[in-house]
Amino acid sequence: MTVSQSTLDLWPIGNCQVSGLIDDNAGLVWGCVPQVDGDPVFCSLLGGDVQDRGVWRFELEGQVGASQSYVRNTPILVTRLEAADGSAVEITDFCPRFERSGRMYRPVAYARTVRPVAGAPRLKVTMRPMRGYGASEPETVRGTNHVRFLGVGEGLRLSTDAPVGHVLEGRAYRVESDQHFFLGPDEPFSGNLRAEIRHMEELTRKYWQMWVRGLAIPLEWQDEVIRCAIALKLCQHEETGAIVAALTTSVPEAPGSERNWDYRYCWIRDSYYTIQALNRLGALDVLEKYLGFLRNVVANASDGDIQPLYSVMGEGRLDERIAPDLAGYRGTGPVRVGNAAYLQRQYDCYGQIVLPSAHAFFDRRLLRMSDAGDFASLEEVGEMAWKMHDQPDAGLWEFRTRTEVHTYSAVMSWAACQRLANVARELDLADRFALWAERADAIRTTIEARAWVDGPDGGHYKASFESDYLDASLLQLAEVRYIAAEDPKFQSTLWAVESELRRGEHMLRYAAEDDFGTPETAFNVCTFWLIEALHLARRDDEARALFERMLDHSTSSGLLSEDMDFETGELWGNFPQTYSLVGVINCAVLLSRSWNTLR
Repeated sequence: MTVSQSTLDLWPIGNCQVSGLIDDNAGLVWGCVPQVDGDPVFCSLLGGDVQDRGVWRFELEGQVGASQSYVRNTPILVTRLEAADGSAVEITDFCPRFERSGRMYRPVAYARTVRPVAGAPRLKVTMRPMRGYGASEPETVRGTNHVRFLGVGEGLRLSTDAPVGHVLEGRAYRVESDQHFFLGPDEPFSGNLRAEIRHMEELTRKYWQMWVRGLAIPLEWQDEVIRCAIALKLCQHEETGAIVAALTTSVPEAPGSERNWDYRYCWIRDSYYTIQALNRLGALDVLEKYLGFLRNVVANASDGDIQPLYSVMGEGRLDERIAPDLAGYRGTGPVRVGNAAYLQRQYDCYGQIVLPSAHAFFDRRLLRMSDAGDFASLEEVGEMAWKMHDQPDAGLWEFRTRTEVHTYSAVMSWAACQRLANVARELDLADRFALWAERADAIRTTIEARAWVDGPDGGHYKASFESDYLDASLLQLAEVRYIAAEDPKFQSTLWAVESELRRGEHMLRYAAEDDFGTPETAFNVCTFWLIEALHLARRDDEARALFERMLDHSTSSGLLSEDMDFETGELWGNFPQTYSLVGVINCAVLLSRSWNTLR
């Protein structure tokens, strides 16, 4: 079998501790330990032309075909490999996740089972983990039924009932019975490997299918919504509740653009959108975990000053560097580790802390509802939103060489004050209600005076107070309830943004040149924002048609990355990207026919 160049036709597996991306030939090409922002032990996705390092692959001798699917309503992947002589194997991939001894068992581990299903298949195993972002291969120690990989985190151990010598030497051999592989902590595997992995698979399947069973999904596009919801949950680091923006780093937004960023961190903004979408489906477990993460962020903040992003463990310092030993996706580096955006000021984040946190004062399903003490802490965030609402920042698009007073940031500051007023009213705090309502009104007055520009076509809001340009975030003004969708001001802004930024079926973030030149690809979530705006503007036929076209661009796994070539439809950017998955869920919920239509 000849391995082709990297693509984003990938299938995520995971357990909210570790994750992996499987390519269309059953190769584990991306996986970090001991958590999503750790060292990529499997890194061939970013290896350029070097595809035989940083990979765990099963290759069928004489292979002519491969097909893949998830076990229904789970992230358990089954890949069928077929050979010219009619022989075939099925490979099942998963990361164990289930309740055991009163706790959630989610080890730093990948489980793989190979089952011969036709003929007399001959299989070759390529098992070449790396360490130090592709710098070197770990030292290996061979045992009778295991291989130890030293120096990878705290060490990894492959336990298997396959012939260890053949695995280490990459020698093809005949598969005559099921074979089991468990790559986990460097400790002896307890129990019968075959029985334990099968039991883990069954319990993991039951966990995920029961989780999906609790979702309140729309009537239409159920499979798409379920798949995106599972992927979003895989982006949460359960230990802390943090939600990463994507599972990868440095997949470029466009070839050769150097817009290669590390997205394996928790952006306050991205997480807000993720929580918003999952709340629409009733996935309160993700919300509750994330609210715990936010409470820690707020408690650790100095004078309410919040960074735009943190590590999954809540670490604030994320120094950005280049990994020299990885050539990059299709050889288009650099591969970045860390993200210098943590040093930026992005004042929309205050609103994006308040909005999901405010939910906890009203939702009586939560195990821990928020109280007056939580409100006092949240007011510190509101104070910063009030203080900074008219100050320049890097904005939600994270410009690296300029700052302005961005309309979106000001609107999110308004939303923070307005939601705090709502909470104060719920808590019968009349004086605090009056204060926050007054501040929300004052911010609105500023926005109307400085962000609105009159024009022959009715005028429009502009992207910043200082510059008369447009960006797609203006489509969110109705979504956050700053303005009604039927308001002529929103209608004329929608028309202006669509005219300026729409490219056929796709939307740009902005068309103006930035730090890296003119944008070359569409930003997928912006297209979904357009679809939402079209729906709010009662242009549902257009919205549904555009939504269906976006779904057509999904990978075989039913997911999307961050960006898309608006001419070819090819996916670019980190994968799977939470923004894009949020867009699928939100639009499906808004556009679907009601379940009542079945009566």
